[in-house]
Amino acid sequence: MQQQEKRRRWFGSGTLIVLVLGLVGGVALDRWFLGPNAPSSLRLISQAWGLIQQFYVDRPAVQPRTMTYGAINGMVDALGDTGHSRFLSPTNVKELTSMEQNKFQGIGAEVESKAGHVVIAVPLDGSPAQKAGLKPGDIILQVNGQDVTGLPLDQVIGKISGPAGTSVTLTILAAASGRTSQVTLTRATIKLHNVTWQMLPGSRDAHLRISGFDQGVSGDLQKALIDIKKGSATGLVLDLRNNPGGLLGEAVDSASQFLASGNVLLVKNQRGQESPVPVKSGGEATDIPMVVLVNGGAASGAEIVAGALQDGHRAPLVGEPTFGTGTVLSEFKLADGSALLLAIEEWLTPAGHVIWHKGISPDVVVALPEGVAPVFPEFERTMNTEQFLRSGDAQLLRALDLLRRPTPRTSPAKPVSSLRPVPARSSGWGRPSPTSCDKCCNPV
Repeated sequence: MQQQEKRRRWFGSGTLIVLVLGLVGGVALDRWFLGPNAPSSLRLISQAWGLIQQFYVDRPAVQPRTMTYGAINGMVDALGDTGHSRFLSPTNVKELTSMEQNKFQGIGAEVESKAGHVVIAVPLDGSPAQKAGLKPGDIILQVNGQDVTGLPLDQVIGKISGPAGTSVTLTILAAASGRTSQVTLTRATIKLHNVTWQMLPGSRDAHLRISGFDQGVSGDLQKALIDIKKGSATGLVLDLRNNPGGLLGEAVDSASQFLASGNVLLVKNQRGQESPVPVKSGGEATDIPMVVLVNGGAASGAEIVAGALQDGHRAPLVGEPTFGTGTVLSEFKLADGSALLLAIEEWLTPAGHVIWHKGISPDVVVALPEGVAPVFPEFERTMNTEQFLRSGDAQLLRALDLLRRPTPRTSPAKPVSSLRPVPARSSGWGRPSPTSCDKCCNPV
């Protein structure tokens, strides 16, 4: 992507570098940094660190690395960008890299920290987590019988993750029913298939799902659209539900497959300056009638695509308000292989609507009935028309209805507040990398 995928020479503040150097060393900040002119906040942190080292009674609990990570987590949490800007342990960094390459080992879900709990954000398509029936919003109470309430997110991720073929037992509080149950899952190598499609049973309309914007997705999307055209589809349902985002460039290229002109998004920097990101020419599906499905699990790159199609009057959005992620997260590597993901730029829709913490409101609001899961293309391959119509997926059925009986497009709805808010990779400590990722990147 033109701006985010150029290498930026952006150095973290001296305050942050000094703090990390001191804490990672496992000692109080050096006097050279804490002289008379040092910020009072650094002296305060150093004082607290020294008091704990000197006086805390439970000596085995005084673990420098744990304290360091806790301090960094606290600083990031204090920014109020819950679930988005975050600290990554070295293990988290490796998992994120594996996921961006479309392959990792685990139960196949993305998780987030919310109100002291670890919550399922998205179960990935075809994963052990999805097959076990885990759903967005489900709370993980225990891992292998151990209570994980209140534990740092990276510790819980470490307990859930593991090699393919091994098992883990989770105690889950279901978001829909409020019931508690135990689920044993066998970890697997998760190969992400981000683009799937199927002709909807009993129709000539294609159901195209993009489950994430990882590397290579836009190319897979283009191939799928060529096949859809060969199949003489008369309409298209683009399904972005539970899509947590991914690489920004992939989202821009994907949106460009459906738009003939205009902008995909606006990027606003720290100084409030806005720069347009134009549509790339040569899209395969710029004129086929289409409807876009979104929900609270559609975030980041999915919101970029949805906002571009809505503001460009290309397609109505059906479903529920989106997640509300609207920033470029840049990864800044720290000295021990850990990293900070920090929001450094903000995304706006082409019409200037704010996404961050607000989300995008659909043109046609449709909620899924309680206990009903979205129907995705892989399920439709074994469905007949009657089974599909009885699936209960009210959002997909409404989208199909709009394709069959199109209604006049209204003006794009203004974004509304979503329930919660939810990254660029780095080439070295203190430098953001040439690519940018916007996903809720906590895979297990």
